Amino acid sequence: MNIQFNSGNNIPAREELTSPLKALITKSLNRFDRITRIEVHLSDEDGNKNGPNDKRCMLEARLKGIQPIAVTNYANTHKDAVRGAIEKLKTSLEHKLVENHQHC
Repeated sequence: MNIQFNSGNNIPAREELTSPLKALITKSLNRFDRITRIEVHLSDEDGNKNGPNDKRCMLEARLKGIQPIAVTNYANTHKDAVRGAIEKLKTSLEHKLVENHQHC
């Protein structure tokens, strides 16, 4: 599974930020063997201001033979935003893969 990070202007995609997030994503989603790539989009919705739930994570999973699945989550930190997005993505993947299996 390839993991690609994209970030907004206010968030530098530095190794200190992306490395632990990449490990978390890999550990959480490695059981889904049809995933070929995960695109991680991080942003800070209110720029340099500090507000509640202003960190956004959008995860897009590319899968073999299935349309991509994307989810978005907001939280106070990027790590929490990613964690929430992972949980949403796992739920979406489970439903989509079961639905896809039933149509085969």
